[in-house]
Amino acid sequence: MPAGFGTRPEASGTPQRRGLPIASEGYPFILGSALFTFIVAVLGLQGLAVFLLALTGFVCVFFRDPERLIPQEEGVVVSPADGKVLAVGMVKESEFAAEEMLKISIFMSVFNVHVNRIPESGQVTEVVYHPGKFISANLDKASHANERNGVSLKTSGGRKLIVVQVAGLIARRIVSYIQTGDRVSRGERFGMIRFGSRLDVYLPPDASPAVHVGDRVRAGTSILGHLS
Repeated sequence: MPAGFGTRPEASGTPQRRGLPIASEGYPFILGSALFTFIVAVLGLQGLAVFLLALTGFVCVFFRDPERLIPQEEGVVVSPADGKVLAVGMVKESEFAAEEMLKISIFMSVFNVHVNRIPESGQVTEVVYHPGKFISANLDKASHANERNGVSLKTSGGRKLIVVQVAGLIARRIVSYIQTGDRVSRGERFGMIRFGSRLDVYLPPDASPAVHVGDRVRAGTSILGHLS
């Protein structure tokens, strides 16, 4: 199982206040980069110090974790990730579900917020991790070939949803801290993928998509679709 990070807060209709808008998963990287930058600066290597300072700033931006206003409408499914919609369409089966489902794929570049959020409230019925390759996450075959972590949910209305974290070309670690049996809320943080990746969301076949290929979405805020 992928390793967990941080404490899971509850989702609500209003943003929650936190000390620093940085995912705790990023603290070791930020502190390490900042310390190395300080040492290089003390040694008088100004050019390298400036470069490392910029790199430290990028790491801080990558691990940012802003608060989000979670939609409270009945039956909506929110995006689990920031990024660009790559695909919207029906699939007859997948390794996580034998039945036909509506699949929506989202690509996260290194410039997107990488904290992942629960698409709809319910209970976690299964968490399945698959090792795999690290090809570019914007390719369709990444859904089946790359390292991935699938989370199946059952809503209070008995509907089945699946969200799959897929590692990418640069991403080398999937982080997830939910387990089978957990009850989760729409918009709740459940993990992240380090550095550029993809998320696939599977909805019931009668769900109505609210996005199109090319749309930009934000985790916890953008509505991907509506459950019947």
